Amino acid sequence: MVRAGLTPERLTRAGAELADEVGFDQVTVSALARRFDVKVASLYSHLKNSQDLKTRIALFALEELADRAADALAGRAGKDALAAFADAYRDYAREHPGRYAAARLRLDPETAAASAGLRHAQMMRAILRGYDLTEPEQTHAVRMLGSVFHGYVSLELAGGFEHSAPDAQESWAWIVDGLDALLRNRATP
Repeated sequence: MVRAGLTPERLTRAGAELADEVGFDQVTVSALARRFDVKVASLYSHLKNSQDLKTRIALFALEELADRAADALAGRAGKDALAAFADAYRDYAREHPGRYAAARLRLDPETAAASAGLRHAQMMRAILRGYDLTEPEQTHAVRMLGSVFHGYVSLELAGGFEHSAPDAQESWAWIVDGLDALLRNRATP
């Protein structure tokens, strides 16, 4: 008998909350069953296995992050759009470290193509159109920005900037300013 109220969506959301609490790597069907005080077997009518749960959490996080980034970008262009996009990612990672880690889960090509990951790329390319970059420069810029944002956020989440001045926020603003200047400099004449 299936426990009333358990759905794949509810389990996914609870798994995302668990990821934020204990880390994405620690999320399992067993841990989720303990959270709902049910037997593991009762969750298998909603989930295939732990990998299915992790994939669902990743898709949930990608969607949530894309929505947040889209809201931040509304009505912005140029450096303001770049900063809003960067801040949306950084804020999301700081508020939801487990979900942010989930959004980095390697997905199979078909799942990835149907995910909100495509929206992330479209938003990034929309920002870069404001810098008049053409291909392959636009692709290079997407990769650079993703690497810088993810690298900074990962180091910050690991405590890498806690022991020295200036404040991490000051460095973040300096980096976004530098990226904007670099992108303006690379614009097609």
